[in-house]
Amino acid sequence: MRDYFIRRFLLIIPTLIGATLVVFGITRVTPGGPMERTMQMAMMNEKGGGKNAGASLSEEQLADLASYYGFDKSFLYAYGMWLGVLPREDTPQFVKFENDAKELPVSLKVLLPREQWTATNAYKVTPATLSRDGKLTASDPTTLEGWKTRAEPEKQRVVVYRPVFKGMVHGYFHLSTSYNQPVLEMMLSKMPVSIFYGLTSFILSYLVCIPLGVLKAIKHRTMIDNVTSMLIFIGYSIPGFLLGSLLVVYLAARHGWFPTEGFTGENFASLGFFGKVWDVIHHAILPLVCYMIGSFAFMTMLMKNNLMDNLAADYVRTAIAKGASFRRAVIGHALRNSIIPIVTTLGSITTIFVAGSMLIEKIFQIDGFGLLMVQSISDRDYPLVMGILTIDVLLIMLGNILSDYLVALTDPRVRFE
Repeated sequence: MRDYFIRRFLLIIPTLIGATLVVFGITRVTPGGPMERTMQMAMMNEKGGGKNAGASLSEEQLADLASYYGFDKSFLYAYGMWLGVLPREDTPQFVKFENDAKELPVSLKVLLPREQWTATNAYKVTPATLSRDGKLTASDPTTLEGWKTRAEPEKQRVVVYRPVFKGMVHGYFHLSTSYNQPVLEMMLSKMPVSIFYGLTSFILSYLVCIPLGVLKAIKHRTMIDNVTSMLIFIGYSIPGFLLGSLLVVYLAARHGWFPTEGFTGENFASLGFFGKVWDVIHHAILPLVCYMIGSFAFMTMLMKNNLMDNLAADYVRTAIAKGASFRRAVIGHALRNSIIPIVTTLGSITTIFVAGSMLIEKIFQIDGFGLLMVQSISDRDYPLVMGILTIDVLLIMLGNILSDYLVALTDPRVRFE
């Protein structure tokens, strides 16, 4: 079994590469990307006569944008830069030599660590001199370490850059193109909300569905079974986002019983401990109903059907024939084996870190991972999209491995060789 799980963990690498490679390719061909948006904003400023009227993007600015987003490189090389296995050109400068100039002053910028950023600057600037043939000179030669140049005679310019290995394998997902913040920090800031809703809905689903499934199996074809089945499948047939819209309109907006949006209220900081607890619960009731309504039918019917199959098994009838009570036969024998298929769903606990529905969070304006996904896609924020995809795929694969391990742990008949 050890060798099996080692192979499963090793398969994470090619699976993750395959998934991110496909989405990375889609981002390269999808129209309306960050470069197009930047050019559209420049055109709007020019036509609107605003502050930057007439300031259309120059050739150097376009080249700088293409270099920043990796569009000046081939597809595979740009993907290698995103992974961090190929060097990227950090803070490139496109210095154009005109009128037979031999040397020009340049400012070499180095991105500082996040904790050293100030409100006005995130770079350390070093003055230097660049010659037409690409030679850099400075008063302190040690400041030139790591800098390289690339001459482009046909364009009469020289590119100054620092090759750095910084990408996904280093835990760096680059900066968000919409918010100019590190992608990893943005995702981590949304996880507390996602963990709350994911863990709460996960626990409530098991606490309600397992006892209800046991009750339905014992009371099969009775009024209790028929009524609960009808209610469960009515709920299952209603999409969570549609139910969310109805709840917001009727229970929140019209009657005012619940807040219409947000994770907490505006006066949350001024409340006491119990006031804060109630404020979070009050805001969470409607979204949690929408989160759980779809899983109720699956979990409840899975528990019921498994228990009914085991109640009809020979070993349960034998236990009753030997004098065991029906209660003991159900709890001590049938229920234990019926729980095994339920255990396979426990692997999904890994996804609570990014749990959430894009549409539900959009409806209730919950600032969580789901809403972040919507915003990243609508804004064409490719670094943020790739970061979210990487975390999602990684957690899903880890959850599948955890499910297999739990099955092998609880069911002695299963052996992975």
